[in-house]
Amino acid sequence: MTPPQRRRRYPSQEIPEPPPTPPKEGQEGDTKAPERLYVVAGPDGERADIDLVTLIVARADPPPSATPEQTAMLRLCTAPLSVAELSAYLSLPFSVVTVLLTEMLTAELVQARAPIVRQALPDRSLLEAVMHGLQRL
Repeated sequence: MTPPQRRRRYPSQEIPEPPPTPPKEGQEGDTKAPERLYVVAGPDGERADIDLVTLIVARADPPPSATPEQTAMLRLCTAPLSVAELSAYLSLPFSVVTVLLTEMLTAELVQARAPIVRQALPDRSLLEAVMHGLQRL
């Protein structure tokens, strides 16, 4: 059996369109440059002892003085969420999230909980029952 032959792609003769030029200042569609992370996180100070699996729960509604990131965090944390999930949902690095959470912990807007620890080892009889059930398949 012979493997299928690859066919070479030939570039099309069309000329690609140039990318659109960004609008000048004062025109419609002004896009604002994203904020730098040090602007979002504020001055680097002490950080709370927060792990990736630490669960965060909101204790209060966002105050009017909260930053957009803090407001988003408080709205997400109505149910317990890990710091890793918050970081992913907000598209912010872990270090920035820990700085924001430290500020919110000192203001008592959120509560940090240790992750739920499951029993170290499952019951042996349960494992044997699963093993025997799989063997019967």
